[in-house]
Amino acid sequence: MKQLNTYDTKEEGEAALAKIDEPKRLASERDSTEVIYNLFGTPNWGNFYKLGMFNLIELKSMVEQKQNGQPYDEKKHREIITMLEYAAKSFDLKVPKHWL
Repeated sequence: MKQLNTYDTKEEGEAALAKIDEPKRLASERDSTEVIYNLFGTPNWGNFYKLGMFNLIELKSMVEQKQNGQPYDEKKHREIITMLEYAAKSFDLKVPKHWL
């Protein structure tokens, strides 16, 4: 398990925890007077999609438009892919070829 995201409130953290697949856990951390909630789980594209991270929901729509020969925002697509390539390196993942 790796840290997937950080939340400011327990409610946000618990809502995110409920969305992702096992194994998972939510851990609180106190820094001075602030408490943050770290979400740990398996770093995979499915969990990131469920959490609404890395614009994966928007990417899904773009990929469908591209595959159907419809117009899509090519510049935004490249920006998302660039961000995903960075995330892939950070979490030891590969960007699926059909997303490119």
